[in-house]
Amino acid sequence: MNYVRTAMLLAGMTALFMGIGFMIGGQSGMIIALAVAAAMNLFSYWNADKMVLRMHHAREVDERSAPDYYRMVQGLARNAGLPMPKVYIIDNPQPNAFATGRNPQNAAVAATTGLLNMLSPEEVAGVMAHELAHVKNHDTLIMTITATIAGAISMLANFAFFFGGNRNNPLGLVGVILMMIVAPMAAMVVQMAISRTREYAADRMGAQICGEPLWLASALGKIAGGVERIHNPDAEANPATAHMFIMNPLSGERMDNLFSTHPNTQNRIDELRKLAAAGLGTGGRAAFSGEPAPGSSGPWGRSERTTRSATVTRPKGPWG
Repeated sequence: MNYVRTAMLLAGMTALFMGIGFMIGGQSGMIIALAVAAAMNLFSYWNADKMVLRMHHAREVDERSAPDYYRMVQGLARNAGLPMPKVYIIDNPQPNAFATGRNPQNAAVAATTGLLNMLSPEEVAGVMAHELAHVKNHDTLIMTITATIAGAISMLANFAFFFGGNRNNPLGLVGVILMMIVAPMAAMVVQMAISRTREYAADRMGAQICGEPLWLASALGKIAGGVERIHNPDAEANPATAHMFIMNPLSGERMDNLFSTHPNTQNRIDELRKLAAAGLGTGGRAAFSGEPAPGSSGPWGRSERTTRSATVTRPKGPWG
């Protein structure tokens, strides 16, 4: 159903583009605007991952520099049947994460130091499984397509002054003004709706990848609190990348409103709890091997449990 909904939203955005382009510039104006927008977004498609990672000052890590974090992603990628993505850390106190790359073979996942330090290993596994679900679902490709069409609509709106007298526009100057205001806004609404739809799908698949929906549910609650309290200067400087994160880094969204890039956090948590109640949770699969590991406390491997006479022994952080 999520794929059907996404297809319908994409079809709606395409129809909006075609109708506005025809009213403003006829067939020739529509084709020119589409060609320019496609060229711009084609460049972004091939270079978006590098651009976004550079915007957020992400640094690549490997098994030597961040052993626990790297092995966790490695195990989860194995569970998901994906090639090993590049793994990055963002030196930022706000808890957040995102995935990028044009396809699974050229994917990258990134987590902030805030997320790695604030969340438990199990919760980090839930978050990274969610990001790998975006990779598996080709969501970065879907969002690139929507960005292309939305960009073309915005360009057509800017061309309205030049093509406002076109005979295909029955409303004259009033129609031109309306298109300049309404067209980009409508495109943005559809784009955000697609983004929210893909988040729900990634939540579900991420729970399947890590084997425990409640890990991600718990993580989302902590991330929401951290995002509200902790400012993210890089995200504020690059708001166009907000939809890529597991949670809006610009502010703590509280409602599923038309202009929200992400679903309401509590709604996402409720859906994950329903999955757990329905029996999706398996107690978590060991992320290192993809097999259940008796005695394992989570995807970072075995650790001692707290008792009255013993102290918990855990890694101090994701760097080993």
